[in-house]
Amino acid sequence: MGLLCRREQEAWLLARELDNPPRQSSITWSQPPSLPELATPLPHSARYGHASTNRLRGCLGIVGLFVLIAIVAAVASGGDDNDSASTTKPAATQGSAKQDQPEEEPAKKEQKKEPVTVTAKKTDFKKSILAQGDDYTSVKVTITNNSKDDIDVNPLYVTITDTDGSKHTAELGVGEDQLDTVKLAPGEDVTGTITGKGAFDAKYVTYTDGLIGDSVRGDVS
Repeated sequence: MGLLCRREQEAWLLARELDNPPRQSSITWSQPPSLPELATPLPHSARYGHASTNRLRGCLGIVGLFVLIAIVAAVASGGDDNDSASTTKPAATQGSAKQDQPEEEPAKKEQKKEPVTVTAKKTDFKKSILAQGDDYTSVKVTITNNSKDDIDVNPLYVTITDTDGSKHTAELGVGEDQLDTVKLAPGEDVTGTITGKGAFDAKYVTYTDGLIGDSVRGDVS
């Protein structure tokens, strides 16, 4: 009886197993971590990564500073070269200009002066006690001796020519400040008035050394 019950129990268990196959285990395994999660650095290693990055940036900054200094130095040296070239070019131009110009004489010759010069200027007639009336014309004359010899000056050696071409001789003693009769040494001059008879417009005066010498003319201003 007991054996029969045991066999029936085994048959019942076998039939149960056939009717209900074994279920999968309810235990679930988590998936293995993905590659990005494995590649994520640990906090400790992250600190070392930031430090290396900062060191790299510092090195790059130093290198960039040296490069900038080199560029500034190159530009400055180039500017100096340009300045020196620009300063030397005018010198070369001046040198060529000097070569083009003819050599100057050691000393410029002074303009040759005439042996005797005469200047004349209109002036009012100032009658003396010898004058007969006021019908006279006076001219102030300056005679300069630029020669190496003495010259003689006399009112009779001077004549006045008017704008009509008429010549007037000096009337002696009729006007004040009359030109003196003198002998002029080299470098000397004398000034006085020459007075002619009548009213006329004086154009120039003529001085003749000794009446028969060379004549010198001076325009009346």
